[in-house]
Amino acid sequence: MSPEMDLETVLESEVKEWHFHIYFHQHNAEEHAAALELRDAVLRLRRDGAFVAVPLWRVNMEPMGPHPVGSYEIWCPAESFSSVFSYLCINRGELSILVHPLTREEVRWDHDTRKTWIGPSYPLDLSKLPVKSEEVPLQYASLKLGYSSTAPKLSLEERRKIGSNVEKILRGEKEAARAPAE
Repeated sequence: MSPEMDLETVLESEVKEWHFHIYFHQHNAEEHAAALELRDAVLRLRRDGAFVAVPLWRVNMEPMGPHPVGSYEIWCPAESFSSVFSYLCINRGELSILVHPLTREEVRWDHDTRKTWIGPSYPLDLSKLPVKSEEVPLQYASLKLGYSSTAPKLSLEERRKIGSNVEKILRGEKEAARAPAE
């Protein structure tokens, strides 16, 4: 399978919302406490404006759905993904974090083929997930972020102009790879 290269198709398929699942061994008091401390830190930082991230109120004390150990979910719009990912990479301690996109296409793929891990991975029970969803699973639409964003988007022409300018600037950088000719 070749990677998609059509600009319009790539932009239309861009992931707008993500889940971070923080894992802890539910019978390990130290891990459980560390997971809750990380959750509280995310909530404080959200309150203070560091990023937009919404931990689900529920903390799963036993395996739930495809998740084999205790866990909780943090929803994140694309607008804050880099900040939240960076924060969790640096501050996760010994915890493992499953990161996956939210798409409508193949729900199992989001948790399997499209997932990544911060820290060691865990085996997931994908049989508990539907294969496909008819709609993007909008979360927190009231925030008007992610798939619910109302922000104006750059046109294809504006994006092409930006790309062309970046290519011109990078011509002077010895280590930067050049885009292939058309």
